[in-house]
Amino acid sequence: MNALALRFGIDRATLTGLAGPVLIVLILGMMVMPLPPFLLDLLFTFNIALAIIVLRSAMYTLKPLDFAVFPTVILITTLLRLSLNVASTRVVLLNGHTGGDAAGKVIEAFGHFLVGGNFAVGLVVFTILVVINFVVITKGAGRIAEVGARFTLDAMPGKQMAIDADLNAGLIAEDEARQRRREIAEEADFFGAMDGASKFVRGDAIAGILILVINIFGGLAIGMLQHDLSFQTAANNYVLLAIGDGLVAQIPALVISTAAGLVVSRVGKGEDTGAQLFTQLFRQPQVLIITAAVIGVMGIVPGMPHFAFIALAVGMGALARWMIKRQQAPVEAPVAAPVPVAEGAQEVTWDDLVPVDVLGLEVGYRLIPLVDKGQDGELLRRIKAIRKKFAQDIGFLPPPVHIRDNLELSPNAYRITVKGVAAGEGECHTGMFLAINPGNVNGTVNGVVTRDPAFGLPAQWVAASERDRAQALGFTVVDAGTVVATHLSTLINTQAGALLGRQEVQNLLDQIAKTAPKLVEDLTPKLLSVSAIQRVLQNLLDEGVHIRDLKTMLETLSDHAARTQDAGELTAAVRIALGRAIVQGLFGTGTEINVIALDGELERVLQQVMGLASGEGMGLEPDLAETLLREIGNAVQRQEAQGQPAVLLVPDRLRFPLARLTRRSSPTLRVLGHSEIPDARTIRVGVTVGGKG
Repeated sequence: MNALALRFGIDRATLTGLAGPVLIVLILGMMVMPLPPFLLDLLFTFNIALAIIVLRSAMYTLKPLDFAVFPTVILITTLLRLSLNVASTRVVLLNGHTGGDAAGKVIEAFGHFLVGGNFAVGLVVFTILVVINFVVITKGAGRIAEVGARFTLDAMPGKQMAIDADLNAGLIAEDEARQRRREIAEEADFFGAMDGASKFVRGDAIAGILILVINIFGGLAIGMLQHDLSFQTAANNYVLLAIGDGLVAQIPALVISTAAGLVVSRVGKGEDTGAQLFTQLFRQPQVLIITAAVIGVMGIVPGMPHFAFIALAVGMGALARWMIKRQQAPVEAPVAAPVPVAEGAQEVTWDDLVPVDVLGLEVGYRLIPLVDKGQDGELLRRIKAIRKKFAQDIGFLPPPVHIRDNLELSPNAYRITVKGVAAGEGECHTGMFLAINPGNVNGTVNGVVTRDPAFGLPAQWVAASERDRAQALGFTVVDAGTVVATHLSTLINTQAGALLGRQEVQNLLDQIAKTAPKLVEDLTPKLLSVSAIQRVLQNLLDEGVHIRDLKTMLETLSDHAARTQDAGELTAAVRIALGRAIVQGLFGTGTEINVIALDGELERVLQQVMGLASGEGMGLEPDLAETLLREIGNAVQRQEAQGQPAVLLVPDRLRFPLARLTRRSSPTLRVLGHSEIPDARTIRVGVTVGGKG
């Protein structure tokens, strides 16, 4: 091949690629071109040798994918046998009247030596070979391949999730994960191809029967009518040649079918078929002892061939005794020597540390179809849309959601984690719908009573048949994927401050530097560090303020950073600069805003307490703090009942400590300072805390 490549200027890869097409063309050419008997002998011998090569290759494979080209080999060998049948049929019918070697010595040997020159025996042997090949081996191998393909496809989601889990846990590298995913896909393709390839062998067996019948009747007709042979002479010549031709084709077909059965029935890795047979079939000496006893008893029964049975029983008993002695032999203590480190068991390094997922989603095994790309998991698309909308609404790109299955969860449960800590949990049922009661439904539906995991509203899981009825009654009906997506969207919005890391802040600064490089250059690191900017942005996010207008924020920080480095004061200055956007986000574009206010006396008390308090806390007595939170909670409920946003307007000095105090008890409450209200807005106090509202 190298010489040809040098002579014609063709590289080795090109020649190798041409080998397959050239072989197919030659095989097809054999069907139309007459071949001499000598060449037929060579090709029949090559066909038998090729079948043996395929069988030995199948025996020595450790796993099915080691012989992934086998379905193609089945097609090529089947096509080769059929081409040889056509070529030999032409020679038999043309020259069969001349004698038994008319189609070559190979066909003559199979027709005379193997069946003793008796065409009746040959027909029986041929029929038995066809039955064994067609009914037993090919049918069984095809069934194994069919079931293997089905089970492989069904197991693909779980295997892919296991690979993702190992990858996220740091047990395997990205290249190994990619390789394992490719092997899973190739395994499914292989079993599917083997299921189809078994049809080639079946068709070959049927074609062999038809070719034999055609050769017999065609040969008899040609010999008796064209060459004036007697029936006996024509039968001896043509029928034996037809049987020899059929046998020389069916024996390689039987070998190929056996190889197919060996490949698809392989279970386990690490040993070839021969090693598995020996180690697993003969590893228990007790089995050999019992078998030897049974064979020995059968050998002493009158009328049985005593020598064969007893000799075999003695041999199996001797083998069992040898195995028992080998197992009981004392094992010499090895001399102490340094234990070599096995490949892959390397010393632990810092690279083996696995970072905690910033944002994670764990699902029970029944929810895997929602997040499996192979099953067109709808939740994957929604997560992408959630991240995109979050970036547009909040102002930075959240970290990717790492999805994995968790067998510790119940089958229908899921868990959302932020930096490895559970931030939310829930249950959903694939194939069912969650009917959420918004408070104005006109009836009831049959379903599993639960609560909406995102907002805590009363809800029910209903069957698909109840969906339209639930919508007609006023329920808000969503599918399982929407339930998880809504819960995830709600959590990442409330946890936006925790998701804003230093790298995200640096990415934001890099984006601003493309359009306003001088602004970023003057601010950091000259006036503020990246960590200080991060704390200010996190404060804004924790209070529900988006950071889309980053340019205004950085300009405000540049103006005030020379005076103070306190994150609380810098946050207050940025909020004042963003006052118009904050108010518009809460109240829209109208001129009047309806707010909650503190009673004047309560304001003076809180300001006095602030003057005595140290640090950022308010220093309230427990009873006063409890009363204040209860009153504010009642005010929030009255304000929301009127359809107004829950906004508490307080003096600037009280805004930050009150916002921290009320964050947990009233998460929907927003606290504004007087300086944050634009001059064009008219303030109307709807509810007063500490007095009559």
